Amino acid sequence: MKTAATLLALFTVALCAPLCAAPMAVNNAQAPGYYRMMLGDWQITAVSDGTVTIPADKLLTRIAPDALNARLADDALTPQVETSINTYVINTGDRLILVDTGAGPLMGDAGGHLPENLRAAGIDPANINTVLLTHIHGDHSGGVQRDGKPVFPNATVRVDQRDVDLWLNPARKNEVEASQRHTFGESERSLRPVIGAGKLSTFRAPVQIMPGIEALPAPGHTPGSVIYKVSRGGETLLLWGDIIHVKAVQMPQPQVAIHFDVNQDGAVATREKTLKMAAQSNAWVASAHIAFPGIGKVKAQGDGYRWVPVNYSSHGGR
Repeated sequence: MKTAATLLALFTVALCAPLCAAPMAVNNAQAPGYYRMMLGDWQITAVSDGTVTIPADKLLTRIAPDALNARLADDALTPQVETSINTYVINTGDRLILVDTGAGPLMGDAGGHLPENLRAAGIDPANINTVLLTHIHGDHSGGVQRDGKPVFPNATVRVDQRDVDLWLNPARKNEVEASQRHTFGESERSLRPVIGAGKLSTFRAPVQIMPGIEALPAPGHTPGSVIYKVSRGGETLLLWGDIIHVKAVQMPQPQVAIHFDVNQDGAVATREKTLKMAAQSNAWVASAHIAFPGIGKVKAQGDGYRWVPVNYSSHGGR
């Protein structure tokens, strides 16, 4: 009996060990946010600045609530949409060009992760030669400074003059919705250190930024919004900022606008034109707010379009 009791006790301890142990800690951190692909012999690296949750039901316009919820449900989403903040680095072999800079300190921990993810990708922010802004808005231009100093100290920051004329001129506040007026103060805080360092350089699209990279006008969301068209090795990449905010809704229904648009009619017209161009040309697209890495192609479907994400490759340098 003593032997049986001992064996029972040992069995109980052995059985309980894995079941009674303290629960394992949950680690919520994701892998560093970068993804590489080649465009000809230029390397494109998508780099995440983070994600921010937006209330699509409060922000999107020109769509009925039931239709909005149905579109979101098609992508297994709710009206509280966690939205990527994507940036992109173009490595030409002799230059590093960053397209957009994320939110920097403007969105708390939701954004501001670009510098750490650049370093994880093996890119020193000090080695960035040029920053190309698709437009001036906190989640695209907010990352140019931190603590009053340029984050990319050796880079020239390029942006369309029409956005500078708006967002750095508080006398024009009445030209935008009240909910957008915070952008004037944010733009001043973000860009003033760059201006003070003599690193801001403006242009008026359409214009060639350098051989292989053009800035195309994309007005509506802001007056100076642009698309960067990159051509290399017979391939084309369109890098856009806020052509799309909520892919599940605005791809199939491009006429849906958002309260962030300075000119909703203009933004809708630009979106319809841009999606048609992307679909007809079969160009690659890099989108600031489509789920990371935000790289894929646009295909026509019915009266709208659908998004085909890039097929994942573990060989981003090939």
